Amino acid sequence: MERSRKNQGVSYVPSTVESLVGTTLDPSDWFEITQGRIATFADATDDHQWIHIDPERARKKSPFRRTIAHGYLTLSLLSVMFAQVLEVQGTSLAVNYGLNKVRFPAPVPAGSKVRLEAEIISAEDISGGVQIVSAVTVECSATDKPVCVAEPLFRYYR
Repeated sequence: MERSRKNQGVSYVPSTVESLVGTTLDPSDWFEITQGRIATFADATDDHQWIHIDPERARKKSPFRRTIAHGYLTLSLLSVMFAQVLEVQGTSLAVNYGLNKVRFPAPVPAGSKVRLEAEIISAEDISGGVQIVSAVTVECSATDKPVCVAEPLFRYYR
């Protein structure tokens, strides 16, 4: 069942983001993790480990029986997925400020889809803008177990 996307496109200005603390946002869209996307990421990062790029060998030798996405590929999608669940307007620049915690409890098999769910755990004014910390969970269409849990920090500058 598809949930409402009430937070997408809603305008939050930095001075009102604090009111979102404790709010669980609607999930992002599903992102397909194709073998092509995995191969492109492998090329970009020079991580060509066979469990990511060799479907035949993975089918025969991997405990997952198919290739899996790099954990950092999943992590790299946090920004685009988070931008779908919360739009902060009235800003000139948004940056990834860092991560407090990251874990990859389960693999993301090639051909599956992932999406993000997020809760805003803090929002504070910073010089020239606002910093948001969220608790995010990335779920995968191939498993009931989360594939990534993290606490990303985003900064939005006026």
